[in-house]
Amino acid sequence: MVCRARVYVDERERGSGVPEALQELGVAIVFQQLGVGDYVVSDRVAVERKTVEDLAKSVFDGRLFDQARRLSEYYETPIIVVEGSFSELERVTSRSFQVRMALLAVSIDYGVRIAYSASPTETAKILASLARREQCESRRPVVVHRKPRFEKLWMQQLYVVQSFPGIGPRLAEKLLEKFGSIEAICRASIVELERVVGYERAKKLYQIIHAKFSKPRAGNE
Repeated sequence: MVCRARVYVDERERGSGVPEALQELGVAIVFQQLGVGDYVVSDRVAVERKTVEDLAKSVFDGRLFDQARRLSEYYETPIIVVEGSFSELERVTSRSFQVRMALLAVSIDYGVRIAYSASPTETAKILASLARREQCESRRPVVVHRKPRFEKLWMQQLYVVQSFPGIGPRLAEKLLEKFGSIEAICRASIVELERVVGYERAKKLYQIIHAKFSKPRAGNE
């Protein structure tokens, strides 16, 4: 039986030109709102696609590092594909060296593989090759991970804390560094929490932790 590879594609990639190019290469695509990455090709490989311009922006607003961390938490083999010519960096930013160093940093710190592509068509060729290698040669399934791989205790602790509304990865880390444990965060007063996350978040967090659970009866939601 002929193996036809498939790729899960994030909804935000519609219009990028990559999904259409994948279909032309004979790859089945499934659009989905992905929590991590832009393309998922197996249970262990996910890809974040970045144009050179978006790469520069994501470095300076911090998104690149957060995306790299999340990719590495959820997938064994995280990949960032940089699409476009690096000569464009000089036009986009005067700090092109920092952008290059940021790519090196996420590779070292999070184990993210970096691939380069000249165009959406070439990006599609990379994805198609990865999908066929993973699915047709290695017989690996395509899995969209909803939860990260919990290899280390600190990862589990961060995941629990950042699941609270309004608490992202950075605030979760600040809370754990300040209080030392999830138990200590739960014992903290609103005033103590406020010093880390601000009053509104502290009030909401305190309420979620201490309010008595009361599930509405059917029809009363």
